[in-house]
Amino acid sequence: MTVAPAREDRSEDFLLTGMTCAACASRIERRLNKVDGVIAQVNYATERATVTLRPDVERSTVVDVVAKLGYGATPLSVPEAELDDVAAVRDDRVADLWRRLVVAAVLFVPMVDLPLVLSVLPAARFPGWEWVVAALAAPVVLWSAWPLHRAAFVNARHGASSMDTLISLGVIAATVWSLGSILTGQLPDPSAGALRVFLDPVGPLYLEVAAAVTTFVLAGRYVEARAKRSAGDALASLAALAARDVAVLLPDGTEARIPAASLAVGTRFVVRPGEKIATDGTVEGGASAVDRSMLTGETVPLEVGAGDAVTGGTVATSGRLVVTATAVGGATQLAGMIRLVESAQASKASVQRLVDRISSVFVPIVIGLAVLTALGWWVAGGTAGDVFSAALAVLVIACPCALGLATPTAMLVASGRGAREGIFLKSHQALETSRVVDTVVFDKTGTVTTGAMTVRSVHLVDDGSRRRVLEIAGAVEDASEHAVARAVVACARAEVPDFPAVDGFEALPGLGARGVVDGVEVRLGKPQTALPVWAPAPAADSTLVVVTLDGTEAAVLELADEVKPSAAPAIARLRAAGLRTVLLSGDRSEAAAAVGTAVGVDEVIADVLPAGKVEALTALQSGGRRVAMVGDGINDGPALAAADLGLAVGAGTDVALDAADVILVRDDLGAVPDALDLARRTATTIRRNLVWAFGYNVAAIPLAALGLLSPLIAGLTMALSSVLVVTSSVRLRN
Repeated sequence: MTVAPAREDRSEDFLLTGMTCAACASRIERRLNKVDGVIAQVNYATERATVTLRPDVERSTVVDVVAKLGYGATPLSVPEAELDDVAAVRDDRVADLWRRLVVAAVLFVPMVDLPLVLSVLPAARFPGWEWVVAALAAPVVLWSAWPLHRAAFVNARHGASSMDTLISLGVIAATVWSLGSILTGQLPDPSAGALRVFLDPVGPLYLEVAAAVTTFVLAGRYVEARAKRSAGDALASLAALAARDVAVLLPDGTEARIPAASLAVGTRFVVRPGEKIATDGTVEGGASAVDRSMLTGETVPLEVGAGDAVTGGTVATSGRLVVTATAVGGATQLAGMIRLVESAQASKASVQRLVDRISSVFVPIVIGLAVLTALGWWVAGGTAGDVFSAALAVLVIACPCALGLATPTAMLVASGRGAREGIFLKSHQALETSRVVDTVVFDKTGTVTTGAMTVRSVHLVDDGSRRRVLEIAGAVEDASEHAVARAVVACARAEVPDFPAVDGFEALPGLGARGVVDGVEVRLGKPQTALPVWAPAPAADSTLVVVTLDGTEAAVLELADEVKPSAAPAIARLRAAGLRTVLLSGDRSEAAAAVGTAVGVDEVIADVLPAGKVEALTALQSGGRRVAMVGDGINDGPALAAADLGLAVGAGTDVALDAADVILVRDDLGAVPDALDLARRTATTIRRNLVWAFGYNVAAIPLAALGLLSPLIAGLTMALSSVLVVTSSVRLRN
């Protein structure tokens, strides 16, 4: 009997429509997580749900559950279609809000001005002026406020509530009260003037308040929607880097243009000056300078030629290239970056999860407070106007929207800002950890140094065996990805064009590599004991590789690795910020110390194996240090995972990238202080947003309950609170 392989859980993204506040997002998330086989995370700021589905659960299940709650859910599977859908929905929402806002604002102004005119010009007073105000108010409270009423009705039908419930209740209550006053003839004196609405809220006519609250809420949501659309442009900007079509090279040497999405691994394609490179690949022929600024933030073009790797989305500026595709679709570096931004924007900080729980119960609590406020004023002997005005102000001013936006909008903007600078934050964990980091540990080879090592000299036990030693050493190292191995291979190929086959190759992290060539057991790695007596003393900055054949030391290769020009300035910035810097290396102490002195670190830890790197980090942490680790290789993976904050250089291995919290695509160590600064400023913005949002509600509700705020001022303040939180986050873009 054949057993079918088990299918793994899959992750799906959905575009959500109809959400108006954090309470909506929290409600959708709770309901989805009650479905067997579904784990959901909903982000109000990005209007997306990231859902993990068991193999037997279909996408339609999620769509149906969300629809029953009164919202919309659209699966997002193709990146271009996804971004087009998001942009279209946001554009439509902004346009609709603008139309409703214009109508509300145009009609609200004469509603306030009419009583003022009648008070200044008594001769202009006319019977039925109150019906004119009612006629002006009708389109505002019915059409402009319709999305608020509809959302409140949908929520009520499902036994739930949201911010729209509060606003709709307030607008309807003010309108009904006012119409009752008009029908019974209990009208305010027009001579009181329009300032009555702002300074003395007690009165029988509240149509101005209903229109004002609607106008202010729409204005706040319009500004919020525009800011969110702008803040979310990071994904669109990244996706825009992808080429739409490409000129593939046919076997007969001719070219044919096809959609870039149709490329397959191994396809040869042509890139002319000024064209985008369609996908990740290796240059087969030609030479060009490649502009990577849009992808990595680096302003200096990189010269590439035959054998060099190129990245999809970058631009060839000076020459024609023939490239062989090595990765397509979701496997490309650009697609990986988009996934990182999506992951960061969708993730939730621990404080945001607390805010979501508060938002889900906040509206019922506010309605209860409004009822208690009305009862309190009634018991205290207040007039009907006092009772209604205070209760209405509580309904209008208490809004959990600012709370719900405080964290996700900041993360939305920060992830976009970082993406433009070649800095990718994987999640909120990076933000929460960065503000407490006090020590930054750097791997040496490939991180602080260029990793492009060269063989400085070859010391042989037998002067006549140089070619044979290089041939065997090159054969073994040709199977390794390490920077030292690449340098040995480059040196060997200069003298030996072809290498013999290697059997039983094994990479020894931190130690070197070994294999069998022509029956000879070959081992290459750093010296385990003192150098052979026939090997001269190396330079302080050299890295040594001992070549052992069948257990006998045959050669010592002396390699040098240049320090990156950006290393010393980056480390100086970190030290100026009060951070301790440490260089961690598996190299011998003399070579590591020479590099440490060149870049100006506070401490050098050398002769450390991969397991020893973790132990070194643990020792720092045990001493009370909060450690950030910067690395790029396979042997850095455990250390990146063990650190409080892991930062992986984007050119590093998959192991390092998977283990890190922050990915640095720029080949510039200045990205390290930039990333820490961005993370800290984002964390500060989130804390400031939360302080404002919590403080606003704590202070505003009692003032409204005591009758110290008119409903109109309450509506204005409520709208401004959300706008303030969003605009505070948008400042991170600069």
